[in-house]
Amino acid sequence: MAMATGAEYLKRIAQLESTIWIDGECVKGKSTEHPAFQKVLEAKASLYDMVLDDAHADILQASDKNANFSFEIPRTKADLTKRRKATQLWAQSTLGVLGRSPEYVNTMIAIMAGAKDFFAEDGKEYGESIQSIYERAVKNDYTFTHTFVNPSISRKPFYPDGESVEQPVAAKIVEENEKGVVIDGARLLATQGGITDELLVLPSAAFVDSDYLFGCTVPSDAEGLIFLSRPSFGKETQFDYPLSATLEEGDAVVVFDHVFIPWERVFMYRNEWLMSQLFARTGIEAFLLYQAANRQIVKTEWLLGIAQALVDTLNIGQHTHVQGKVSEVIVALEAMRGFVYSAETQAQANEYDIMVPKLEPLKASACYFQMTYARLIEIIQLLGASHFISAPSKKDFASPIAGSLERFMRGEYTSAKEKTKLLRLARDLSISEFGSRQMLYERYFFGDPVRVASGLYHSADCEKRKYVEWVQTFLKKMD
Repeated sequence: MAMATGAEYLKRIAQLESTIWIDGECVKGKSTEHPAFQKVLEAKASLYDMVLDDAHADILQASDKNANFSFEIPRTKADLTKRRKATQLWAQSTLGVLGRSPEYVNTMIAIMAGAKDFFAEDGKEYGESIQSIYERAVKNDYTFTHTFVNPSISRKPFYPDGESVEQPVAAKIVEENEKGVVIDGARLLATQGGITDELLVLPSAAFVDSDYLFGCTVPSDAEGLIFLSRPSFGKETQFDYPLSATLEEGDAVVVFDHVFIPWERVFMYRNEWLMSQLFARTGIEAFLLYQAANRQIVKTEWLLGIAQALVDTLNIGQHTHVQGKVSEVIVALEAMRGFVYSAETQAQANEYDIMVPKLEPLKASACYFQMTYARLIEIIQLLGASHFISAPSKKDFASPIAGSLERFMRGEYTSAKEKTKLLRLARDLSISEFGSRQMLYERYFFGDPVRVASGLYHSADCEKRKYVEWVQTFLKKMD
């Protein structure tokens, strides 16, 4: 298959028999037809079709034309530039709100395969496992979600009343044999859980016990794998909820009910050192942040477009405080672009001959966007103000009051209906359930903001010390 069409992708996902619980019911039938998942799957299908569109092929296809760009292992700075353009092109078509567009986890798979020798350092052939996982993903043009966070409700095993047998809370190895391992317990938080081809399970550092240290892939419909999905924020009417109706991804707790994982799907096993080095040494951390920063650049471009469109439609651009607010969005956009260009310019090949963008600017971008996104959304709220509260619905425009709406709610230079479309888009991104989830997602992307900032502080230690020496040298001259 190599590169699937959107129709082929949807057909494949429709054949999955994943166990997904949502709103108290187990999903029956095809996920591609379920109201909670249908629209986002169609949106992802459109990304597949873009890859095969001649207008985008040079950017969205790998150099050998046998896969999409997300599976290509960057070897040069030109490869990074191409990946930036491709990531932004896909993000542009989904307004930057699709956190699990295919390239996010595909990039992890590709980079791990490029660094497969890393996984063989404990004498096992886990490097061959990750290579096999990669080749299968490329051949079938798979999509993945991933999970690596343990449930926070309890850090201790669970012993039901009247029983002495442990029921693990966090997913752990409970059995192993010559064919593979058995995993029992749960993990958080799989976006699009159950509606991707496979699940990438990364090792967790929460426990020293090696029973929790494993990395593998598993088909989404594997026996014993259960996805407990939160209620959908999706809406039926695109006019009223432009984003909620089309790009609601869903999130799920992943339950492993004694799930068997064959050895050929295991790429890391009971090795604390490899786990601690995985993200930094292979380049995964830099590439995940690189993908995210490029998506966030596009998201900020959309926010700037929405902000200025509100200014134009509401005819408020003459106010200096309004100009100042829009300028804040411009500053954020240029800052994010700067982080990415800096990371590209300073990229270097690692020991596995992978061209890795500079990590520190990307860590700074993650820290900056976590702090800044809330302000960007606040600016949209301040510009829209009470217009968001009074925005009419599609049904209103199809009712006898349509004439009154046109009379009293039109824009300065646009019809009431066109004005309402814009208000509904801005409203959905800033104050709806969908928008609130986006806020939380960006605020906690890549971890707790305090820990992200702390990680940036420690990772920049060498550079900080160099500048301290500058200061000390200058002070000595003052004697």
